[in-house]
Amino acid sequence: MQPVAYQSNSDAKLLRIQGEGRPVKNRILLALPESEYETLCPYLALVGLPAQTSLYEPGERLEFAYLPNSGLISLVVVTREGKTVEAGLVGREGLLGTPALLGLTRSSLRAVVRIDGDGLRLRADALCNILPSTPRFQLLVSRQAMIQGMEAAQLAACNRLHRIEQRLARWLLMMQDRIEGSSLSITHDLLAAMLGTDRPSVSLAAGILQRKGAIGYTRGVIHILSREKIEEAACECYEVIHQFNSTLLAA
Repeated sequence: MQPVAYQSNSDAKLLRIQGEGRPVKNRILLALPESEYETLCPYLALVGLPAQTSLYEPGERLEFAYLPNSGLISLVVVTREGKTVEAGLVGREGLLGTPALLGLTRSSLRAVVRIDGDGLRLRADALCNILPSTPRFQLLVSRQAMIQGMEAAQLAACNRLHRIEQRLARWLLMMQDRIEGSSLSITHDLLAAMLGTDRPSVSLAAGILQRKGAIGYTRGVIHILSREKIEEAACECYEVIHQFNSTLLAA
């Protein structure tokens, strides 16, 4: 694991970098004043986030919080029967591990990487200790916790009230907001697990969006062909959730 730090560029400005000289892309970290970022640096370590990696399971102890730099992480509710439904997404806009902000040591959700990436990791106990000396960071991650709660409530309504093609369109928009690129390697089985439905329903929904020219689907890869058409197909929940997230970095 490699630390993050500052590096001077040719314009004599400070560039936030991670291991191997790559720029930090997490929006919370980029929004911090220099003094707070420097306070955080000794506690941050660069880690890879391979797809399908479980970062924590329901009831397990929360040892780390993550600030994703790329990729996509899904927050999933798991029932006793093993059924699942997604309760939120975390990408480079935010922080994973918000229960740790209040000293909670466990989560009721599973956190699993859906799209390969990397992130900056710090211990949960260090996160709590740092907050009093980093007021801007404390404000942003506290907002993130509230936004995740509102998002989960909106998704509960969405999964109950809206058609599967609307929900799939909403999910694709949320995904594209958090990653670079317009293609996603994902199976219909996995989409069904996240949307709380079955594979035939997802296949039907994907077919509807494909016929509208919104997406293409080949060999387990969804290609976003027209964001405008996906927005037209999505329910109002996407716009509500998008508005939540747009307030995260507000002054």
